[in-house]
Amino acid sequence: MDRLIFYVAMFVAAVLFTAVIGLVTSWIDRFVTARVQMRVGPPFLQPFYDVVKLMIKETCVPAGGSRFLFLSTPLIGVAGAGLASLMIWRALLFPGAGFEGDLIVVLYVLTLPAISVVLGAFASRNPLASLGGSREMKLILSYELPFVLAVLVPVIRTGSIRLDAILAAEAAVRSVPGVLALLVAVLCMQAKLTLVPFDAPEAETELTGGAYLEYSGPPLAMFKLTRAMMLFTMPMFLVTVLCGGIDFGLGFVPAVLGILKYVGLVVVVVLIRNTAPRLRIDQAVKFFWGPVTAVALLAAALALWQ
Repeated sequence: MDRLIFYVAMFVAAVLFTAVIGLVTSWIDRFVTARVQMRVGPPFLQPFYDVVKLMIKETCVPAGGSRFLFLSTPLIGVAGAGLASLMIWRALLFPGAGFEGDLIVVLYVLTLPAISVVLGAFASRNPLASLGGSREMKLILSYELPFVLAVLVPVIRTGSIRLDAILAAEAAVRSVPGVLALLVAVLCMQAKLTLVPFDAPEAETELTGGAYLEYSGPPLAMFKLTRAMMLFTMPMFLVTVLCGGIDFGLGFVPAVLGILKYVGLVVVVVLIRNTAPRLRIDQAVKFFWGPVTAVALLAAALALWQ
């Protein structure tokens, strides 16, 4: 019983920590985007205000929709992002505390936020929301293959599927296959975050919000919070498996350098978002199944050869 309480407390702490850092990162994204567009940008606490404001609004459930599924799917997304963050930070802070195959578990858990969007869109039974959910499902099917192949590169180099074992080895990005894998993973991360140019599932100018069209109040706040948490969790995952992680045990300078790796990936995400046009969903699928998968296969082959 005590162990169960301990694990629940760790999960809650991970969710809260990831939510706070994710909302701060969301503000950075919005502020930089505003500056690029020659606007002032939101105040620092605006992402927090947005979530709190939605939390006190009324929740509307569409007529004819599945009430239970419609209201429960946002919680699945938050739980997935929080659990992935917990496992990543456990590997960073407590080497040796992981278990065999925890990398595979993280890969599965990272798909839960996207799956929750699909289920919530279909549960609403709104045609535009269902179209957004359909696009999200196609996007998942397109980027997951190259993403897994990119993560396979450090697995091949280390011969392990444990996060702490991959962290203990040399950073994969210091090799040619590692650089190729990082390039592929960054593109897949952009799609996992459904940011431009892969924001077709939401596409406000076409679908008026897409999969989130029927959501309001706390459920919509949960979806917004999940997206912010993923904006923190995904770059940290890539830093962990491909860039050597963040070493807090070697002093101040190595820890700062590790944090700068995360900041660098966030900068790349923001730059891509503000410089690329939106792709149609068929173009995104062809892009990931074509050149991106080819580069991922090349990276895996080079890792095997070396």
